[in-house]
Amino acid sequence: MKPPQTQQEWEDYFKMYKETPQWKYQNREMTIQEFKFIFYMEWFHRMWGRTIGLVFFLPAAYFWRKGWVSKAMKPRLAAFGSLLVFQGLLGWFMVKSGLEEPGDDIPRVSQYRLASHLGSAFLLYVGLLWTGLLHVLPRQKFEMTSQMRQLSKYAHGTMALVFFTALSGAFVAGLDAGLVYNSFPKFGDRWIPEDLFNFDPKWKNMFENHTTVQFNHRILGTTTAVAILSLWVWSRRLRLTPRASLALSCMAGMSVVQISLGIGTLLLYVPTWLASTHQLGSLTLLSFAVWLATELKKLPK
Repeated sequence: MKPPQTQQEWEDYFKMYKETPQWKYQNREMTIQEFKFIFYMEWFHRMWGRTIGLVFFLPAAYFWRKGWVSKAMKPRLAAFGSLLVFQGLLGWFMVKSGLEEPGDDIPRVSQYRLASHLGSAFLLYVGLLWTGLLHVLPRQKFEMTSQMRQLSKYAHGTMALVFFTALSGAFVAGLDAGLVYNSFPKFGDRWIPEDLFNFDPKWKNMFENHTTVQFNHRILGTTTAVAILSLWVWSRRLRLTPRASLALSCMAGMSVVQISLGIGTLLLYVPTWLASTHQLGSLTLLSFAVWLATELKKLPK
């Protein structure tokens, strides 16, 4: 897929865009120059995804054919490849939802598909990072005491919390839920918003009610930050390896940065650059969590 090369081609693409719900309900004042900007944003995202596929599959196929992939690594490599293909298909499925007629006159991609797309991307990233760290970094020896074992379990739990908090952020983004209750720590003048369970059946509020989705993300974000900082305080009493101590300190510091970014994004009515930085912060925080978990992994006998 290459972008339009001539003015006439741009006009043709722009004409096709005018048939989409996004144009009909939201962007009727858009100029062709503004259309070029969103076109290139989407084009770059697709090309980047395809490049990732080539960078993964070509070396993987070559190494596999040469017999350089260990027996233990083959299932993992196959899983990563399958997840990468699934991620691409899921991206197409997500974009397709944005081309359907909206039920509330606001065209947007399905928050369910957006969260699935982000979640699968993060899962793939975690798997690749985990595998890479275990192979690249030499293991540092430490005594696996009962306290260290508990710390390791706690670290894995906080890693899961970071992941699910990021996933809840996808629902916030998909619903534009960051544009309601732009105050902190209260929701307007209340600690608990009145419209938390307005939808029936009640479970829909968790995924479709703007207020509930934002409320959940706030609670998860705060819980995650408290859990990470508590883990850091607890670890001060233990003898960690230098790298584990560094990973935990980085994670603790990043949790403070990340929650600050989240609050700032909310109070400033979700500027795109700050919201993107907040999303990048979630990936950075998850990276530190994965790093810590690998450092606390029990050494093989």
